[in-house]
Amino acid sequence: MKWQPGRAVVDVALPARNLTEVRWRVFVVGLIGYAFFLRVIFSGQIELLPEEAYYWNYSRHLDIGYLDHPPMVAWLIRLGTDLFGNNEFGVRFGALGCGAVTAFFAYRLARNLFGEETALIALAMSQVLPFFFLSGMLMTPDAPLTAAWAASLYFLERALIGARPWAWLCAGLALGLGLISKYSIGLLGVVTAVFMVLDPPSRRWFRRWEPYAGVLVAAAVFSPVVIWNAQHEWASFVFQTARRLTELPRFSLHKLIGSALILLTPVGLIAVGAALMENCPPVRRSWRFLCVGVLVPVAVFVLFSLRHEVKLDWTGAPWVCAIPLMAFGLCAARAGTSGSRQWLRTAWPVTFVVMLALYTVGFYHLTEGIPGVGYTRHTELLPVEWRDFGRQIDGIADGVRAQYGDNLLVVGMDRYAIASELAFYSSDQRKAVASRSSWHLFDDMGLMYEQWFPLKLQAGRNLLLVAWDPADLAAPQLEKRVEMLEPIYDGVLTRDGTVVRRFYYRVAHGYQPSS
Repeated sequence: MKWQPGRAVVDVALPARNLTEVRWRVFVVGLIGYAFFLRVIFSGQIELLPEEAYYWNYSRHLDIGYLDHPPMVAWLIRLGTDLFGNNEFGVRFGALGCGAVTAFFAYRLARNLFGEETALIALAMSQVLPFFFLSGMLMTPDAPLTAAWAASLYFLERALIGARPWAWLCAGLALGLGLISKYSIGLLGVVTAVFMVLDPPSRRWFRRWEPYAGVLVAAAVFSPVVIWNAQHEWASFVFQTARRLTELPRFSLHKLIGSALILLTPVGLIAVGAALMENCPPVRRSWRFLCVGVLVPVAVFVLFSLRHEVKLDWTGAPWVCAIPLMAFGLCAARAGTSGSRQWLRTAWPVTFVVMLALYTVGFYHLTEGIPGVGYTRHTELLPVEWRDFGRQIDGIADGVRAQYGDNLLVVGMDRYAIASELAFYSSDQRKAVASRSSWHLFDDMGLMYEQWFPLKLQAGRNLLLVAWDPADLAAPQLEKRVEMLEPIYDGVLTRDGTVVRRFYYRVAHGYQPSS
């Protein structure tokens, strides 16, 4: 009720807006709950991706470092499988926990910077947008990396914007945990330094001891990885730096843009661009902090993409900084009347619903299959029929052992996918981990399989070679490394009577490593 001199006027807009606010909150809470429910239910039903199976093999060879990634992913998988068994849910339990951590810190960061309403929207975005939805379910290094990135941002905000000295130590701890998850979180150090230079109130921290103590905490947490690299000729650092920089020049900016469209959705990417161009005097420091957090990593990846190949997930974790920006823009859009804001106000709810519907249908198709709908011909990239593949190869391997003895090594003729999946989906996982290897035996790259299965120790063994392409079983280098090759046979993977994929295998006798 608005009171004016001489009369009472009922403001019908106020209760209408309150009703809209309630409906919006119910809608957002429903999205968050459904997204979490969907991940929990299907995390134990969908078969492992090849990458997940490979990291599960990490966890069977526990260490403080690995060639292609730091050890956090292995430690989390080992914890989950010790609690819930060597099954899909056990492998992904750590990812579910990391997704919850990411959501918690994204919510707290947005609430600190922009208030409760924006924080709730940020929480929904951290649950529904493709990268965050999947990184909170699939057990790859991106899961702990993203959680550590969100935690680091929160504590950096508390230190730089909230002026809490203790937060520097917490930021160092979070950054250290991120470094033993994936090296790319080191970009947050650059983000922090750039913001401190650009933001006058933050420059005083250059003269305080707390930031440097935070760096020491991060270094202490990261030290096991340094020790492992020192013991292995700096192999992981070289693999992730010099090897990539010496690759043949290749322009891939278009792929980087495409990955952003996939990870954030087109609406999300447009919303980030709009938020970066906003003029926000009341929250200028907060806005500047997030803008630097988005633009610095993106600029690095853009420059890299001008002459090098990029991967889909590389920009994933840095988009944590964009979540509060997008949420703030949506809250402003709900009250705005301009064309772009009105468009965002309409587009975001539709995007949320469409994405959750796509996840539901996609997950159902991966687990049960939709009649009349096939799969991509690159089924080796999908979590489909690996269980049947493992069962069939187990049977073939048992037949070979019965005929030629137990000294058999099953060799997947690719970098890691076949060997990793066949180990996880074997009826005897313990034995399979010690008898499934990759094509590094024939001078190709096998990543950690090169260390787990040194060439010299395989001398004289019989091999069961398994491939998706029969040409891989007829390569010239095979004859040079074995005493005898048997004929190539084929097998088939089916679902409900429909062929999903064919595979090929042959037996090789008397493996001889190169001199």
